[in-house]
Amino acid sequence: MIDAFNNFYKGKRILVTGHTGFKGSWLSIWLHELGAEVVGVGLEPYTEKDNFVLSKIGNKIEADIRADIRDGNKMKEIFAKYRPEIVFHLAAQPLVRLSYEIPVDTYQTNVMGTINIMEAIRATESVKVGVMITTDKCYDNKEQMRGYKEDDPLGGYDPYSSSKGACEIAIQSWRRSFFNPEDYDKCHHVSLASVRAGNVIGGGDWSRDRIIPDCIRALEAGKPIEIRNPKAVRPWEHVLEPLCGYMMLAQKMWERPTEYCEGWNFGPESESISTVWEVATELVNNFGRGELVDTSDSPSLHEANLLMLDISKVKTRLGWHPTLNIKQTMALVADWYKKYQQMDVYNLTVEEINHFVNV
Repeated sequence: MIDAFNNFYKGKRILVTGHTGFKGSWLSIWLHELGAEVVGVGLEPYTEKDNFVLSKIGNKIEADIRADIRDGNKMKEIFAKYRPEIVFHLAAQPLVRLSYEIPVDTYQTNVMGTINIMEAIRATESVKVGVMITTDKCYDNKEQMRGYKEDDPLGGYDPYSSSKGACEIAIQSWRRSFFNPEDYDKCHHVSLASVRAGNVIGGGDWSRDRIIPDCIRALEAGKPIEIRNPKAVRPWEHVLEPLCGYMMLAQKMWERPTEYCEGWNFGPESESISTVWEVATELVNNFGRGELVDTSDSPSLHEANLLMLDISKVKTRLGWHPTLNIKQTMALVADWYKKYQQMDVYNLTVEEINHFVNV
């Protein structure tokens, strides 16, 4: 494994919530390959074809724990037992359309679950860095023609988006109340940040109501791909883009704990911001087969049509920038789905990480 972090993660005890999920599995594999002692806390994976299941990363890491972040006492027990140094909090109810069906569960998981993790951090002396993953949908989306900046108003139309806006407010409150940078080394020793990524895509995601899994399911079944919101514009990025940013941020927070504890956007360059139809077309082109069908006339729940992120802050202050354009992104996404049935998925994932670091 090529190490872009100069051995920073080697031997460090890292706790990842949501490690059984799409982003969490990729992060766990990357950290494990860098020599970190990874403790994963999450629910059962969504399907038997998830990246977590096929890669068998649960058998390789320090601890693979099934637990619900809504159980605050359980979180404190896990933290006390494993004594992590860095926490990446990814566990969430991540789907907009599902949040209309289970709004209370969405809020309990996303808001109270995040508070439980911050309380576990507060109760555990070993933790030095907490990176709390939210979403680009935490902003009060006015469907404006410019990207949202980190200090733009938070909000959300649907239960998922609003829960993430509330989540950001809670993180901000805990940072001011309990992890204030001005009180570092006096009252606490924690650097706490929140990170907001765009629409993250990549291999091993089989969630419902997401464009890439929907496309792949249709392709594998030999059916037309139904596109319910073809003109919707999103900041698409390969899963490795924000994960690289989160890991870079955590390293900087460790080294200079009072300088980076705030909110950060991780998204693509403006030329890679594309419509749902364009992304689906690019995937079909990479596969060499498939038919797209516009189903936008069907009645549907409200979803934003336009969403973009301003990433000037993270480029200027962190030195992070997107690695892949949209064509490179879609080629790498398609690569995983074309190979996963014939190749060892752990090795496939590591191969794609190395490819990404080498670009």
